[in-house]
Amino acid sequence: MNFRNTLLSAGVLGLLSVALGAFGAHALKPVLTELNRVDTFELAVRYQMYHALALLATGLAGGHTSQRYLRKASVCFVAGITLFSGSLYALCFISLKSLALLTPLGGLFLLAGWTLLIIAILKTEKPSV
Repeated sequence: MNFRNTLLSAGVLGLLSVALGAFGAHALKPVLTELNRVDTFELAVRYQMYHALALLATGLAGGHTSQRYLRKASVCFVAGITLFSGSLYALCFISLKSLALLTPLGGLFLLAGWTLLIIAILKTEKPSV
């Protein structure tokens, strides 16, 4: 994933997390409360926003650190958000237990994204004074 697409994805995912959070807090609140899924929905929104910000940082770091690892981190963050938050959103409304298997897989992608971001930073040469 190139850095333009990384930044674009960060913007879209951040926008969606705000929109979904507001929608969940207002329009969906009665349904989520009835289904006892308010906490699940809020967790999905929160993790989506955290990782949209991580994706933004990854895109902005593109010119300053190891690009190979940053590109891989970007892909992992997008896959992780999709699987982790996406499966939680779906679990709020669909009573399909097999969806729950996607959540930890998404978590692994998020962990991989953070690991690759750390590797990119460690592989960056310190600027000489």
